[in-house]
Amino acid sequence: MSGSLPFYQKHHRHYDRGYRARDSESKLSQYQTSSRYTAGRNARSDSFRLSPETKRAKPTYLAVDKENQIIGYVVPIFRGSQEFATGLLDTEEARVRDTAAYMARRDLFTSGMEMERSELISRKEAMRESANRISINKRIHEHEEHFKRMNEDSLMHPPEFVIKPRSHTVWEKQCVRLHCTVTGWPDPRVVWYKNNVAIDPLANPGKYKLDSRYSVHSLEINRCDFDDTAQYSVSAMNSKGEQSAFASVVVKSRFYGPVSEYGITFQTHIVDSFGVSFGREGETMSLGCTVIIYPALHRYQPEIQWYRDDVLLSPSKWNHMHWSGDRATLTLTHLNKEDEGLYTLRVITKSGYETYSAYVFVRDADAEVEGAPGAPLDVRCLDANKDYIIVTWKQPAVDGANSILGYFVDRCEVGTNHWVQCNDTPVKFARFPVTGLVEGRSYIFRVRAINKCGMSHPSRVSEPVAAMDPADRARMRGTSAPWTGQIIVTEEEPAEGIVPGRPLELLVTEATKNYVVLSWKPPAGKGLEGVMYYVEKCVSGTDSWQRVNTEIPVKSPRFALFDLAEGKSYSFRVRCCNSAGVGEPSDPTEATTVGDKLDIPSAPGRVIPIRNTDTSVVVSWEASTDAKELVGYYIEGSVVGSNVWEPCNNKPVNCTRFVCHGLITGEKYVFRVRSVNAAGLSQFSQESEPVEVKAAIVSVILASPAPPYGITVLECVRDSMVLAWKQPSFIGGADITGYFVDYREVIDGVPGKWHEANIKAISERAYRVCDLKENRKYQFQVRAANIAGVGVPSLPSNTFLCEEWTIAVPGPPHDLQIREVRSDSLVLLWKPPVYQGRDPVNGFYLDIKEADAPEEAWRGVNNKATEKTYMKIKNLKEAETYVFRVRAQNKAGVGKTSDATEPVSAVTKPGTKEIVVDVDDDGIISLNFECCDMTPDSKFVWSKNYEDITDYHRLTTETKGNKSKAVFNNPGEEDIGIYSCLVTHSDGASSSYTLSEEELKKLLEISHDHKFPIIPLKSELAVELLEKGKVRFWLQSDQMSANGKVDYVFNDNALSHGEKYKMNFDKNTGVIEMIMESLTPADEGTFTFQLQDGKATNQSSLVLIGDVFKNLQKESEFQRKEWFRKQGPHFIEYLGYEVTPECCVLLKCKVGNIKKETSALWYKDGKEIKADEHLGFTEGVLKLEIAQISKKDAGVYEVVLKDDRGKDTSTLNLTDQGFKDLMNEVFSFIANSSTPLKITSTDEGIRLYTFVSYYNDLLQVTWHYKDAAIAFCDRIKSGVVGEQIWLQITEPTEKDMGKYAIEFNDGKGGLRRTVELSGQDRARVAGGLPDVVTIQEGKALNLTCNISGDPVPEVTWLKNDREIMSDDHCILKFASGKFASFIITSVNTSDTGKYSILVKNKYGTESGDFTVSVFNPEEAGSKKK
Repeated sequence: MSGSLPFYQKHHRHYDRGYRARDSESKLSQYQTSSRYTAGRNARSDSFRLSPETKRAKPTYLAVDKENQIIGYVVPIFRGSQEFATGLLDTEEARVRDTAAYMARRDLFTSGMEMERSELISRKEAMRESANRISINKRIHEHEEHFKRMNEDSLMHPPEFVIKPRSHTVWEKQCVRLHCTVTGWPDPRVVWYKNNVAIDPLANPGKYKLDSRYSVHSLEINRCDFDDTAQYSVSAMNSKGEQSAFASVVVKSRFYGPVSEYGITFQTHIVDSFGVSFGREGETMSLGCTVIIYPALHRYQPEIQWYRDDVLLSPSKWNHMHWSGDRATLTLTHLNKEDEGLYTLRVITKSGYETYSAYVFVRDADAEVEGAPGAPLDVRCLDANKDYIIVTWKQPAVDGANSILGYFVDRCEVGTNHWVQCNDTPVKFARFPVTGLVEGRSYIFRVRAINKCGMSHPSRVSEPVAAMDPADRARMRGTSAPWTGQIIVTEEEPAEGIVPGRPLELLVTEATKNYVVLSWKPPAGKGLEGVMYYVEKCVSGTDSWQRVNTEIPVKSPRFALFDLAEGKSYSFRVRCCNSAGVGEPSDPTEATTVGDKLDIPSAPGRVIPIRNTDTSVVVSWEASTDAKELVGYYIEGSVVGSNVWEPCNNKPVNCTRFVCHGLITGEKYVFRVRSVNAAGLSQFSQESEPVEVKAAIVSVILASPAPPYGITVLECVRDSMVLAWKQPSFIGGADITGYFVDYREVIDGVPGKWHEANIKAISERAYRVCDLKENRKYQFQVRAANIAGVGVPSLPSNTFLCEEWTIAVPGPPHDLQIREVRSDSLVLLWKPPVYQGRDPVNGFYLDIKEADAPEEAWRGVNNKATEKTYMKIKNLKEAETYVFRVRAQNKAGVGKTSDATEPVSAVTKPGTKEIVVDVDDDGIISLNFECCDMTPDSKFVWSKNYEDITDYHRLTTETKGNKSKAVFNNPGEEDIGIYSCLVTHSDGASSSYTLSEEELKKLLEISHDHKFPIIPLKSELAVELLEKGKVRFWLQSDQMSANGKVDYVFNDNALSHGEKYKMNFDKNTGVIEMIMESLTPADEGTFTFQLQDGKATNQSSLVLIGDVFKNLQKESEFQRKEWFRKQGPHFIEYLGYEVTPECCVLLKCKVGNIKKETSALWYKDGKEIKADEHLGFTEGVLKLEIAQISKKDAGVYEVVLKDDRGKDTSTLNLTDQGFKDLMNEVFSFIANSSTPLKITSTDEGIRLYTFVSYYNDLLQVTWHYKDAAIAFCDRIKSGVVGEQIWLQITEPTEKDMGKYAIEFNDGKGGLRRTVELSGQDRARVAGGLPDVVTIQEGKALNLTCNISGDPVPEVTWLKNDREIMSDDHCILKFASGKFASFIITSVNTSDTGKYSILVKNKYGTESGDFTVSVFNPEEAGSKKK
């Protein structure tokens, strides 16, 4: 037989003797020895048999409570000899007597070892037989229970409490757990209650923890306080019934009840408390609560304690605590991620304490470089000694745009601000030994993370730590220097002349791919004062030892080695040294492979999100498996469809459950988790299922749904049938989660037993039942299920024959739904038939009739089949009740009709809303629907063309309260269609909106106007100069509201109103201006006015650089000086000159702001010009006339105005170039006054001449012949006679023919007059005309002259320099090109005057003049008398 203990001995305490006292154990051993002897002597006695059960009734080993509920098993006390039984049952006196008898028997039977062995074997056999009986009885009982519950007639049974929770009494701050075991089928839903109020573990995070595993349910209450004293109950409920069990929890105070202070019991209340708070690194945050203590005693102050993650906080530079008498405040002066956690305020009085807790989240500060990681956190110093300090930290939750490449560790000596980077290359392991420290000095450390994008912010600095051994700290006798942190250490005089021994217990305490840390113990014996160490390494497989620290030995028995080859194996040893020499090496270490011994943890398991509040979700997950030195977990969340992940915590959490706060109500989120240890961050877990951020349903009474109805067959084949049914009229207060279908065979009208068609619930209201037998008849029933359980089954359906359908037409449509019921219309939806028939379905027909009309009243809605599975039915009668049905068709014809819908009344329900399209100020187009008839479980379901929306990249839905919005992300032609919204758990609230192509274009135009509004401008930014040289920048906008504002920008820098800049914005006129007193070189650049009115914006810029700016600056300075000048007598127009028609030069200037006392003095070359007739002053203009200007008039002219207000001077330089310019203008005036060049014949030859209005001797005239200057000689001469300038050609020849020109030089290009001297005759008047003709009135006048010229000249007659035309009175003739006649038929006195004949051809013009004088003889005679 085996010597192992049976199962019951392993699990019961009375088989373990370790708990007994020594005296009890001694007495029991004595009794057992005695019983062995007695048993050996009376082995055949019936009264001392080992197994006397045969004389008893059938024993039971089941332990039951008062209600006969099994609670466990009882192991009986094994029966032996009478002494054995007496030893367990009799009194202490009997035991003493038996002990004495035993001592006597021991003396008599010194050789009873064989009898003892026999007794031991017999006892083992008895124990094994008893254990087997217990095991068999247990199996029989379990088999009976299993058979009872697997009986088809009792498959489902109500819940039963196999083990009920028991009551507890605990001290405050302790944890208590209530647990129970519940059975039942279906699995019961278990709810815990406190004083008949359901416990919500999410309402008090960390307070309650619920657990359910293998029918064992537990409630754990953490850190119990007085409020946890209550009656707790647990309720188990399923579809068969409900059971409850109760237990009490009493929490005792360690203050031993209320203690009175001054005979008063205090009552403490915490109000006006802080909630879940969010901050950012670098910010300051205050947490405060108002504390009310009743009664209020003067100068009584309670004890105020603040905790973070159950760790008591003390005042520091990071935490400031304040108590004002009624309010407790904790100020976090500079937030870092180390400050994230659960903050608890505890107010302690003599009568007890009250607490309040809330979570504080700290987000990363904005990175200096986009994409850089977050800062590391929780930097600490470990293993500090003389030679190095190990720095540890935690990795940040935010990697940035790329994964973290590693970390840099910085150190700073206490008392300085000089940070030194400790590692040249980044380390990935979150632990690093810092070397190169000065012994005795204190340091602080910080860590920075780096990725491909850049460096993170530095972490919060560590606590100061001194670079010295712990033993040295104990011997420290000095004090720290305040500015360096240096510690003065004194040591005993070292022993001289003794070489130290070998170091002991050399170990590799830490090994990574970046470094290896060794530690050892100093050698025993003398010579330890002043001892130092050399470290040596050796590559495994060789005998070549290499000293690592060749220059400076280390002082502490620890050392960190760097620059080891990753993947290689090394051995290490250490030697001691002092002034006497170097000792023997220590024993080498085992071969150590350089590499990270700590692996990155595995990804966490399944992530489960649970609704909590309107802004938070509870996320739980399975812990990482085989994770070593786990630091914690980071949780990330993302809005469904956004693919943007945000950290939910920035400080690792150690538990597997976390409440994620700060979420957007109504949004759907997915979550993922990763774990972290010193080796790094794990991979992310799988994403969770989406969860909507919405308050969890609390204290809602749920029930299982009513049975479905209307079971029909949609398709039938040889071994399966497709069923459809209608949703229950009552769903039990929660959404239906699925359906279960049962079937049974009907043989000769007798139904058989029900069988399950599906084990897993189905969500659709149609299901294919398989594994049926052909040509058999079946009935079906359906049950609906929700969160409360599975409802009762429906009534059995009609009996259906399982035979394959072979009809050509389609089967019936199914799942008819009615939406958008109005007084004149509604929308009908359906699903196509499962059975298509011989050909695919190509259309549907709808039928309608009044609900109370006979079957013959069915009539069609559409004459032409529709391909859609929905239709809006119009022209209904208000308040009439209708039913509808649908038929499908294919090429073979119209198929079976569907079941009729439930009757529906055409009535628009009060409060019905329609979908409204809206374009907001940001240009976002959305469809909005509002429902006034909502329940807590109601949801808005949007669809397009009455189908579920699957492409959420085009449409995003948002729900807040009783309003829902569908936002078009990128509106386009793909979005054209019918959009509908249905509200679940309501009285059919639904609506639709048709977005057509025309409507979409209209909305896009409105969207563009809203998205990019522009403030219209009447004028762009311009600049102008004001008086005193001020510079005004201004523009005018069309219209702006009272909220409009303007930003003034210069070279991308904002300007503000002040001494230099004066801004003004007249919102009534829209004029915006900025005035500057003057311009300096620093003002060169671009000026911009940025306008904003709500979302509408505009801007206008003006660039003032280069010459534009310089000219403006110069003009501004000039205007400034001008303003000051004009305060006294001044020149409005400075001294200038003007050439008169008479070619006189007039110097003049215009003056202003003068008075009687103002004097005006003229000067030439510094000498005053005396007033004479040439000086004048009229209408504010001073004049000086120079007639016939010549070189003597050249000089500097000056006019001086002065009086008691000041003086002004104007100067005109008429010397050199100035005089030349003046004369050029005179010459230009003379040239412009010249007449056309003419040719006349003289006695000597031909003369070319022109007349000018005035001739000046300085005028330069040049004659040209054929564009070349003429060289004058005796035959060709030029000259001036009065105002005539001429060129005389004596005895001209054919060589002199050609083009002649005279050129006047005025310094600007001159003026040229030309004439052609040709061989052809120019027009001439040869003769025949008298100078004067005197003729009597009434007579006829006839004059004729000879005309010559080639070509024939044109003849024009003039009277008094006006052209006259030929008429009956004055007849003008030109005959044969030679004779011109002038005839007046009958003269009269009006014909008196000067007459001229003008002949002209291309070679010249000539005129002849004569005077006609008409007299009357009578008048002449009277005058003589």
